[in-house]
Amino acid sequence: MAAENDKWGIAHIYASFNNTIITVTDLSGAETICKSSGGMVVKQARNESSPYAAMQMAINVAQAVRDKGFVGLHVKVRAPGRGKQRSPGPGAQAAIRA
Repeated sequence: MAAENDKWGIAHIYASFNNTIITVTDLSGAETICKSSGGMVVKQARNESSPYAAMQMAINVAQAVRDKGFVGLHVKVRAPGRGKQRSPGPGAQAAIRA
């Protein structure tokens, strides 16, 4: 049974073949709680979109969100779309699982 004051957020995962970005917002999407990108966790630019980088980002984001009192997240995944690739990059699946 969920309590009345449980805080939930939305994890927006943007996964292209060059980078992966995770942003956590409140339920309205107006306030950013925390964010992370591939460049924040790996040194080489070629590894920014790797599954390893996505797992490390997810761990960092989860810890930051937990510290701020959130108990759960809804997950939204986005790919580049339009004229570009319509499927998400390799970091999307790893970020969701981590």
